[in-house]
Amino acid sequence: MDTVTLAKRRYTTKAYDASRKIPQATIDALLEQLRHSPSSVNSQPWHFIVADSAEGKARLAKATDERFAYNSPKIRDASHVLVFAARTEMTEDHLLAVLQQEASDGRFRTEQSRETQDQTRRGYVNLHRHDFKDVQHWMEKQVYLALGTALLGAAAHGLDATPIEGFDAKALDAELGLRERGYTSVVLLSLGYRSEEDFNAGLSKSRLPAAEVFTFL
Repeated sequence: MDTVTLAKRRYTTKAYDASRKIPQATIDALLEQLRHSPSSVNSQPWHFIVADSAEGKARLAKATDERFAYNSPKIRDASHVLVFAARTEMTEDHLLAVLQQEASDGRFRTEQSRETQDQTRRGYVNLHRHDFKDVQHWMEKQVYLALGTALLGAAAHGLDATPIEGFDAKALDAELGLRERGYTSVVLLSLGYRSEEDFNAGLSKSRLPAAEVFTFL
């Protein structure tokens, strides 16, 4: 199926069939696609938590049960829920780990190309750290690139999905011990199969017309 058809077909699922489970092979393929998401200068400033058990999803739902209770069923009834977390700082250890992985994967033909990549990445990090003073926001932008990758991937695998921003990030970070590990939760993604009670499944998709969203130079 072409990507335009996938984009038109996917939608934000409002209710899940709790009896249906995503096959492990499908989840494995989606997570591998997620791992290969693009990020600025290949910075990969993220971590993903996967909950597929009732106990795991209940832990995540603690972050929605009070202020965002309408989102709790989308977590508890989904087959899987992913937590998309961003780093709280771009550490030296992470920069070195990414560089070493690139070297191990054969990205550098010469030592000069390795040094250039390292300097370029550090240049962008320092630009956001010192000049724009928005390094945390910059890292969260990369996480949303990963979310987009996962949403289209889910559609390609015939899965229903719900991106969720309505949750208590502070409570979820505490529940999962994320901040102690150098991360903070940014967005959740429920995955599974729609319920027959999902009102949104039967509604037409709505987007502004092309003439209003594109300018051609």
